[in-house]
Amino acid sequence: MSAAYVSKATRYEVEVPPPPDRSTRARAGRLTLPHGQVETPQFMPVGTNATVKALTPDDLRDTGASIILSNTYHLYLRPGHERIARLGGLHRFMDWDRPILTDSGGFQVVSLGDLRVVDEDGVTFRSHLDGSIHRFTPEHATAVQEALGSDIAVAFDQPVYPSSPRAVVAEATARTHRWAERSLAAHTREDQAMFGIVQGGLDPELREASTRFIASLPFDGICIGGLAGDETPEERDGALDVAIPLLADDPRPRYLMGLGSPADLLEAVHRGVDLFDSVLPARVARNGQLWVPGGRLNLRNRAHLDDPTPVQEDCPCLLCRRFSRAYLAHLFRAKELLAYRLATCHNLTFTLDFMARIRASIRAGTFPADMTDLRTRAGRVSGGEVAEQSA
Repeated sequence: MSAAYVSKATRYEVEVPPPPDRSTRARAGRLTLPHGQVETPQFMPVGTNATVKALTPDDLRDTGASIILSNTYHLYLRPGHERIARLGGLHRFMDWDRPILTDSGGFQVVSLGDLRVVDEDGVTFRSHLDGSIHRFTPEHATAVQEALGSDIAVAFDQPVYPSSPRAVVAEATARTHRWAERSLAAHTREDQAMFGIVQGGLDPELREASTRFIASLPFDGICIGGLAGDETPEERDGALDVAIPLLADDPRPRYLMGLGSPADLLEAVHRGVDLFDSVLPARVARNGQLWVPGGRLNLRNRAHLDDPTPVQEDCPCLLCRRFSRAYLAHLFRAKELLAYRLATCHNLTFTLDFMARIRASIRAGTFPADMTDLRTRAGRVSGGEVAEQSA
């Protein structure tokens, strides 16, 4: 066994470190949290409003999910963190007995750019629901997450688009550092881990300085933020190649925020990332895009209307065990809600199975030699795109 990190709220053990020949920075570990263990590398489905859209908790468990993400800002607005706390906390509220990570609301600083104003103390948001005004500071974001009772809270930060001018990135990164210290100072729950967020955009100097600063603070894990935006895969890989080597001797888990396609997940694991989250698998599923070995199927394509075969022959998901491509194609055309449930079950099962295959390869000592086969399964083609299967 290699390095281990232990705090009152969590334990992370790197059980298979990167090989001495430096052919990869991929590693396998086990993250222990109040509501269970998480094998890494791992993907976290996103349940923004205390639900992964269209799925029940049993559906989620069947996909192989061991940890999910919920959104602090959205739950603060509706139904309210104080109400959730009165009802027994987020786990009881949504009937999920496995770990939960809550983001800080920092992502909404980017996604709600026309509805917010940033200053040194925090962010003023105009609700997208009713136009009401709300104030988020590092202290408030921390208090909301403590009320929700997630296993992992995240420090409040100011992300910007990777393509932003250097001066904008530098200002936001420096503010993120100051907010990181305030988030830590405000955090009081000893049964809840807290992760800090590295920013710095695509600038190597800013990314390096941010990595060193956040790593110097007593967080329980290191988030790599400000990516999975408008950068190219090559630019993202370059930013990871700056940050991850600086964390080589750091035993804490590393979490790349917002990355979701199997092809991109594979490349980031190769560079040493342990945790991921994204709405992508569920979102593209609701649009009729089904991930299969070698690429994806578009179930809105007329070619599937008479196809009696399952979406994927060897897939254990609810869709593939019981229904045909023709049936799912019909459901999408009829705009039946079952289409969204079945498609989401499949894409999350595919994604989580893909992560399990990566973990098995790392533990067997055959990664990165297996990357060619794994890339083929993920459907990567030039430019980071995913191949679309015609049948």
